[in-house]
Amino acid sequence: MSWREFARNRDGLAYAVDGGLWLHRFSLDDVPMAHLVSGDREALLAWGRGAGLDPRWLQYKPLRDPRTGERRPAWHWDLWGERIPPRGGGDSTAG
Repeated sequence: MSWREFARNRDGLAYAVDGGLWLHRFSLDDVPMAHLVSGDREALLAWGRGAGLDPRWLQYKPLRDPRTGERRPAWHWDLWGERIPPRGGGDSTAG
């Protein structure tokens, strides 16, 4: 399963809580980072296996569905450095 990026976080959140893989890029103290987020834990684990990530690093954090306001189960990988996929490597969309 490939990940997608969205211009609007709201669109990425909706995609993730529906089980898609959303790559959300950000910076922390000027260090580029990303979260790979989904409501589908197994899809994230499969992606992580392919990327050489330890399953113990997968983090659980419920997200608020932007369409309903309801909290939904979700997980994410913290990615930085060489673990961040290159731009254009998944599916980028304007949302």
